[in-house]
Amino acid sequence: MKKNAEKIELIMMSAWGFALIAVLGSLYFSEIRNYVPCELCWIQRIFMYPLAITLAIATVKKDSKQAFYTLPLSVIGTAFSLYHYLIQKVPLFAESGEACGVIPCNYQYINYFGFITIPFLAFIAFFSISILMIWVIKLAKE
Repeated sequence: MKKNAEKIELIMMSAWGFALIAVLGSLYFSEIRNYVPCELCWIQRIFMYPLAITLAIATVKKDSKQAFYTLPLSVIGTAFSLYHYLIQKVPLFAESGEACGVIPCNYQYINYFGFITIPFLAFIAFFSISILMIWVIKLAKE
């Protein structure tokens, strides 16, 4: 039981690390690089920013039950990030990105190695947090 508690603590800290890096990354892109977020970027922020706060609190309080509350946020964020990435990279979806607001959602501020864009980075963060929360729930049941 104690070994699971230590694993859960490490996993929760890792999930919080992903969320914190994602929040700081989004602030870096908008406040330092002056990239204006599109509508879908704002939606992703709506789901990521609370994760950084709740996972920080859960990590400090060693509260594995927070996984039940953070998992829905991370899964929904994963879906929005994947959709946003598809708008940027798949021609079939690209047309819907042009009508996304002031900044088109198919616009790519960064495109490293031909596939790493801001929505891709958000997807990796949300997906990683989701997997980690599922792992926490599994370990907490043991």
